[in-house]
Amino acid sequence: MADSSAPLLTHLEDEEDASSSPLTFGEIVEQSLSDFEWSQFLQILLVGLALTFDSQQIFITVFTDAYPTWHCLDHTICNPTTSDICEIPRSAWDWDGGFKGKSVISEFELECSSSFFRGLPTSTFYVGSIVGGVFLAMIPDSFLGRKQLLFFSTLAMSLTGISIFFSSNIWIYAFLKFLIGLARSQTGTYALVLISERISTKWRPRAMMIPFTLFVLGFLSLSGIAYLVRHASWRVLYLCTSVPAAVHSIFIYFFALESPRWLHLEGKNEEAIEVLTKISSADNAYLKEVFSRLPTKEKLLEAPSSSIKDLFIRKWASRRIVVVMIIMFGLGMSYYGVPLAVRDIKVNIYLSEALNAMVELPTFVITPILLERFSRRSSLIVNGLIGGASGVFCFVLSLLGRTNMAFALELASFFCARIGFNLMAVYMVELFPTCVRNFATTMLRQALILGGACCPIIASVGTNVPSLSFAVFGLAMSGLGLFALLLPETKGSSLCDTMEAQEERDQSLKTNHSC
Repeated sequence: MADSSAPLLTHLEDEEDASSSPLTFGEIVEQSLSDFEWSQFLQILLVGLALTFDSQQIFITVFTDAYPTWHCLDHTICNPTTSDICEIPRSAWDWDGGFKGKSVISEFELECSSSFFRGLPTSTFYVGSIVGGVFLAMIPDSFLGRKQLLFFSTLAMSLTGISIFFSSNIWIYAFLKFLIGLARSQTGTYALVLISERISTKWRPRAMMIPFTLFVLGFLSLSGIAYLVRHASWRVLYLCTSVPAAVHSIFIYFFALESPRWLHLEGKNEEAIEVLTKISSADNAYLKEVFSRLPTKEKLLEAPSSSIKDLFIRKWASRRIVVVMIIMFGLGMSYYGVPLAVRDIKVNIYLSEALNAMVELPTFVITPILLERFSRRSSLIVNGLIGGASGVFCFVLSLLGRTNMAFALELASFFCARIGFNLMAVYMVELFPTCVRNFATTMLRQALILGGACCPIIASVGTNVPSLSFAVFGLAMSGLGLFALLLPETKGSSLCDTMEAQEERDQSLKTNHSC
């Protein structure tokens, strides 16, 4: 962390006098946030915690909708190792602990229902996430602001989670899961964009890994919470995760700071000054002086405005978003599909899933190193090729019966998929300007989800050809990752606020100029 007494912005005036070009807002942000203050770190934690509660809602059905264990009451007609509870009288068996409401399956008596009904809540959750991604993507970037959108998203997710406590049947429960998916669909996007727009170029690679770490820790903490309340109703687990999320949303409303870049685009320079003053050691009087030279709201309104349609009208923008969506689709197939297909290797499923979760943690240390030492494109391409090769060799070794080596390569493939996603999280923020960044990021995350939606179908191939799905996932990650060759390099460049500024910066990247 930087010393708060360190002088900042002292050379900006000299640079401005020496140059005929006016001082830009991007330069002010970069210089005022050139050091990483404790206030910035605390703001990242506050916003990043939204991903902790988001991950808990994503994986909570692993515990609440699990098929509970049971035991025989009448051993003359029942054997727990060989009997099917659907073929013996209900009086001959009972759930372990004698507690009917321990799981959704037992409380709603779904033990003999089709897999459709048992998987309905999880399916509606993902349908809600997809629908929400499409619907919320249409909200203009100028609407409400980053902080307000994050607040409403987390609040709606938590309140719906609390309301699940009162579900009376599987249909109401599934509908509320749909609403949770709808509400949280853009939580990650809003949080990541808000964090990225309050960090300088120098610190962005490291800072962006903090919310991802909190996401994984949310998944790990869910296991601990579920264990502690294992003897209680499944409804209690929703309360234990949703009530803290609701409290957190209130903290976001009162203590989280808005994006200074978004405030500037809205002509709210005074508020932007206050934000920069709170999260940096820059002198308030000096910030006010330099901000007075920036365009007023009236001048900003007179300037050409940018909107979502610019992403499709401008050739460079439409080509870029299509290319990145292709890359994200491939990463989605690998990131969501590899852990799903691990059952084909014939290893302990509990151990394998735990190791897949643990292997994500080192990626948050390695990713910043790659971003700081190597170019975005080369890091993404090489990582994709290594991950793809790991998937293919995992398939080959599995056919040869080398289970342990195949599992090691499965972890390597998943490891590379996670790193690829981390790299893209930073890369795609730099590829699009502030005026459309929310929408662009939303579209890219939708491509990631769509890639994951294809995984169950591909993983089912393993039933006939064991582990073939690993080769498919690996080829998707490496093959589609090669599309990164069509993207411009953005290492070392600051964020742009308008489409025009993005075009100018892309043209000057070779000379390392920033907008």
